[in-house]
Amino acid sequence: MPTASWNGTVIARSDDTVVVEGNHYFPADSVDASLLEESATHSHCPWKGDASYKTLVVNGARNPDAAWYYPAPKDAAAAIKGRFAFWKGVTVA
Repeated sequence: MPTASWNGTVIARSDDTVVVEGNHYFPADSVDASLLEESATHSHCPWKGDASYKTLVVNGARNPDAAWYYPAPKDAAAAIKGRFAFWKGVTVA
């Protein structure tokens, strides 16, 4: 079962991930929301749309913008709506 972890803590775990461009997108309900903090960061992908980010806060350590999601993805990326992906040192195994 794919598991995302950082700083010794499991952030998300699910058998229902969608892999896009090598990134596992976890269903929102499989992510520990208590570890996520709002971020003002946004980016744009020509085929997926506009991404929003969240900062991970684990055991007092912060990992800015380490989680991202597409609130309203374009049709070509509809499969990742309501899902989170991770980077910046987050291990997915």
